Amino acid sequence: MGNHADEAWFPYNNPLLFSMNIIKFPQKTEWASLLARPHRDADELRATVKTVLDQVRERGDEAVKEFEAKFDKVVLASLRVSEAEMQEADTLVSDELKQALTLAHHNIEKFHASQKFDGHKVETAPGVVCWQKSVAIEKVGLYIPGGTAPLFSTVLMLATPAKIAGCREIVLCTPPNREGKVNPAILVAARIAGVSQIFKAGGVQAIGAMAYGTESVPRVSKIFGPGNQFVMAAKQQVSLHEVAIDMPAGPSEVAVVADDSANPVFVAADLLSQAEHGVDSQSVMFTDSEALAKAVDSEVARQLALLPRKDIAEKALEYSKLIVVHDLDEVIDICNEYAPEHLILAVKDYMKVADRVVNAGSVFLGNFSCESAGDYASGTNHTLPTSGYAKAYSGVNLDSFCRKITFQELSAEGIRSIGRAVEVMAENEQLDAHKNAMTVRINSL
Repeated sequence: MGNHADEAWFPYNNPLLFSMNIIKFPQKTEWASLLARPHRDADELRATVKTVLDQVRERGDEAVKEFEAKFDKVVLASLRVSEAEMQEADTLVSDELKQALTLAHHNIEKFHASQKFDGHKVETAPGVVCWQKSVAIEKVGLYIPGGTAPLFSTVLMLATPAKIAGCREIVLCTPPNREGKVNPAILVAARIAGVSQIFKAGGVQAIGAMAYGTESVPRVSKIFGPGNQFVMAAKQQVSLHEVAIDMPAGPSEVAVVADDSANPVFVAADLLSQAEHGVDSQSVMFTDSEALAKAVDSEVARQLALLPRKDIAEKALEYSKLIVVHDLDEVIDICNEYAPEHLILAVKDYMKVADRVVNAGSVFLGNFSCESAGDYASGTNHTLPTSGYAKAYSGVNLDSFCRKITFQELSAEGIRSIGRAVEVMAENEQLDAHKNAMTVRINSL
């Protein structure tokens, strides 16, 4: 960060003296290094993951149970969540949380149902008609982390569009606790969203079980869901041969684009809401206001001291930055270069700025649109591309659970329309059998 970083830096022993990394007016040549995500050497990780995957492929349920004993410290008689456990979970979740889950499900369902594809027949040439049909992926697997923050909201985000798409089998894997129980809110959310089967399996062994199939866990065609670096490495490995995955993903991140109209209390809250996800999460602010950067820095320190997950958030803020540039144009340019998973536009004319956003997973407009709304209940999907993948990938949507199949129908008129062009092209590619398939039809006329 060179000379642009403020000297004040992380006196951990006094939370009131905590300071974020403020970087002022970096040169464009510095942007790439400044915006780089934390990098971890994955070679050792890949080897560990491969060992687990190989065992699950070879030994099925037995291997999954062994790894559950090793990693989740639980001895399981059965991997499947029973109907009795589903009913028990229903009694353990408060009515207030059930109502919140139902509201969120309704909004997610409404937004994703609006994405349904309507194919049209097109006559591309006389006698040549082409069209597309959207078809659901028959079997999908959802991975839902347990751990320090069981993500029951992700159940709704993944199972709801899968159900709307018409996926015949929706399989969910999630790690149990040491008593062999799954978080009850995960089970209630799964029932609300229409999950077919739920299994007690976490980490790499869960990904392997869904990719290869075991005696209990059905093999699926595509795997969705977040997870730690082991889960992500497992998803990438199985996607080379066995199954499709939703997207490559790394630690969660937020960027806030802010000008002097932004509320520093709101901005600090947004940065911290991301930081508490995990120690490798990243929170970044881009602004043209030095005064705002200082105000946000102070407010982060004040709010951080009050957080139950303070230790996690504080560690995550090591990777986080408040970046001050010269003007709003430069703010937009550096933000598009960063390509954040979540982008909050806390600026006066946010619709105008939104038009210039080209790289982001999901965008939150104005001071009242906190990222938490999209994480839970606005209706948009929170499974989004991280690590700069927003330059090439979309977040999960209805199409993620579908395939498009193309159809074409040629009549005799169609043969006359395009037949000779097909012959000429095939001939010039030296594919004579291709040419002949058209020639015999032309001759039949």
